[in-house]
Formats: sequence, structure tokens, C-alpha cells
Amino acid sequence: MSLLRSARLTSTADGAWRGDFGRALRAEWTKLRTAGDMGRLLLLAVALAVAVGCGTAKAVKCPDAGCGQDAVKLALTGITVGQAAIAVVAVLAVSGEYGTGMIRTTLTAVPNRLTVLTAKATVLAAVVLISGTAAVLASLLAGRYILPGNGFTEAHGYAPLSLADGPTLRAAVGSVLYLVLIALIGLGVATAVREAATAVGIVLGLLYLFPVVTQVVNDPEWQRHLQQISPMSAGLAVQATVHLHELPIGPWAGLGVLATWAAAALLVGGLLLQRRDA
Repeated sequence: MSLLRSARLTSTADGAWRGDFGRALRAEWTKLRTAGDMGRLLLLAVALAVAVGCGTAKAVKCPDAGCGQDAVKLALTGITVGQAAIAVVAVLAVSGEYGTGMIRTTLTAVPNRLTVLTAKATVLAAVVLISGTAAVLASLLAGRYILPGNGFTEAHGYAPLSLADGPTLRAAVGSVLYLVLIALIGLGVATAVREAATAVGIVLGLLYLFPVVTQVVNDPEWQRHLQQISPMSAGLAVQATVHLHELPIGPWAGLGVLATWAAAALLVGGLLLQRRDA
């Protein structure tokens, strides 16, 4: 009887959690969908990524065979700019509620705070996955048509950009996952610090200051180590399709480093969300 009672209690608890999570998902989707700034920021992220990728593709030339350029990475250069808008979207998904006091209503409706954070992360990841896919596909399509006019032709050793090519597909999928992980870092940091400007500053500092510090350091070994732990440098290694042996870290290993940063940010944010008052 005790085993049967335990099983029933477990089943009831699981059902309650699923119900809470379902309500939290619907609520988070409604909040994200009805916030006008979020939609505009996501469109801005896509536009920036595509525009910068097009500009880079038009600016770089390959006058002869063996010019050493990575055509796929050139087409996806805009991801390094579009990620800033994605980070802001992620921060506002949390800090906006703290700023208006709506977080109290959210936590009253769904008392389990980890359920709320999981729902926010799920909705945010799904939205960024869709936006990131659009940005990456549009950037590659633009590169496919622009780059041949600058010498990136089969005569110079460059086939047209295509997802049928294994390294190109890996770079495309990896770039989308990169943006999702950047969003999760932003969500975790914003949950930890609550205040929008501070959270945005921390996330953008993590992304853009590491490469600057790397350039200042003179020791090549230390430069390599910094590139291996830098969220942006390590994460964007997944875009490389040529000279992989020269990278400080492998493509998927670099994305794994970024995933570790995202997990750490969410862990800290989740712990502080549990321990503090709303």
C-alpha cells in the first residue's frame, strides 16, 4: 500500500509540474509575443547579421587561387554583430518584469521559480532558434551570390556556398546554436543581476572584451588560452571551414565552451532566483 501511495503521490506531483510548466510556457510566450520591443529587436538582429555579412562579402576579394579566405565564415560575419541584439532581447525577457513589478504576479501564478526560469529559457531558445535560422540562411544565400563576383569561384578553389557541403552545414547549424546559447547567457545574467543596463553590460563585456584583452596580451600561449575560454572566440570557431588545424580550439569543442558559459549563467541565475525575494 505504501508503494502504491508513493506512486500516486509521484504521479500527482509530476502532473502538477507539467501543468505549471504548461501554464508558464503559455504565459512566457504571450509576454514575449506582445512585447513590441522584442519583435523589433529580433528583426534588428536578423537585419544586422545579414547586412554585415553582405558588406563583408562585398568588401573582401580573392584575386587568385589559394587566397586563404574562409568564404563561409565571411558570409556569416554578421553573427558577431547580430548577437548583441539577441543578448538585449534575452536580458529584457527578465529585467523588464523586474522593472514593472510583474515578476511578483508571475511567481504568484507559478510558485516554483525554477519552472518559471525553465519556461523563459525554453520560449526564448525557440524564438532565437527561428530568428537565428533566418539570419544564417539569408547570410549564406547572400554570400552565395555576392562572393563569386569577388573572385570566390571554382577556378580559385571555392565552390558556391551550399548546405549540401558538410563543413558549411556545420557552420550554419553551429551559428544558430551559438545565438541560442548567447541568449541563454543573457537570460542567466539578467536573472542574477535583475537590472537591464548592468546585465547588458556584463553580457556584452563577456563577448567583446575577451578578444580585446587577447590582442593586448603579447604571449602567444596566453593568447591561445584566452581564445579557448572566450565565449565569442571559442563559440565562433564552429564557423570555420578551412585551416581547422590552426584554430586554438576545435569547432564543436568551442561551442561546448560557450555552452558551459550558458549553463553557468543559468545555474547562478537560478540559484539567486530561488534564494531572493521577488
